Amino acid sequence: MPMSHFEAPPHRSSATRASRTTRFCCALSLGLAGATAPLAATGPAWATSPEAVAAAADSAWPGLRSDLFGDRELIDGSDVIALEAPARATDPAIVPLTLTIDPAKDIRRITLVIDENPAPVAATFDIAPDSGLTQLSTRVRVNAYTDIHAVAEAADGTLYVTKQFVKAAGGCAAPAAKDPEVAARQMGQMKLRQFADAAGTDGSPVHEAQLMIRHPNNSGLQKDQVTLLYIPAHFVSELTVDHGGKTLFSMTGGISISEDPSFRFNYAGDPALPFHARATDTDGNVFEKTFTQGQT
Repeated sequence: MPMSHFEAPPHRSSATRASRTTRFCCALSLGLAGATAPLAATGPAWATSPEAVAAAADSAWPGLRSDLFGDRELIDGSDVIALEAPARATDPAIVPLTLTIDPAKDIRRITLVIDENPAPVAATFDIAPDSGLTQLSTRVRVNAYTDIHAVAEAADGTLYVTKQFVKAAGGCAAPAAKDPEVAARQMGQMKLRQFADAAGTDGSPVHEAQLMIRHPNNSGLQKDQVTLLYIPAHFVSELTVDHGGKTLFSMTGGISISEDPSFRFNYAGDPALPFHARATDTDGNVFEKTFTQGQT
């Protein structure tokens, strides 16, 4: 498919730790809504040299790793999960990112961590068994020069990790691209696009679709361009995508997913079967839609 801290009790599972960390990040972002100044970047100041920034990014990961996964072993997953992102982002508020996983490893969860972002856990994706999902693309905010880590958890509990360094700055505080009134009117609208089948490595057809959701996904670090007050954090926190009545994947998201979230993915099964998407945001709004064949 071409495209584009918080320690948990030691008896908790890694999934629980990751979920709790994501919820903490959401709460942190929400708490910024009434702040009079933005949360300081967790990384160095923008004037710091790229070399120093890279060193700081390396130093952030051990603590994040411990908070999220405890003392569990993380295996080099370069041949299990690929993370593709631009080395230097054109727009730090909309950084395209693609995750590709080895279908032979039966990956069930991916935790996406942007080390130097104010809320490092960008999202966790839970992948249903037999979904056929081996590639997933989205767009993220990047607030400073940083490593982005992807940790894939297999059905047997094995953890695989890979990373990529991305040069970008200010993505979490960048002004929204859309007029707030327009964004409010369109919020919750969904569109599904299906693509022509591609040929898999074994010659079988590969189905592919893209779900797009209209939502400002405010980070809590952005200023209203008129009042210069901080806009409260408001973002899609939960998403489930079903196909033919069965779940393909679900996501728990944070402030790092870009405005108007977009998710492009491949899947198994009959493409004529209906899709259903259900999203919940941090204000408690629920948006859902069923897409039948030919409907977008």
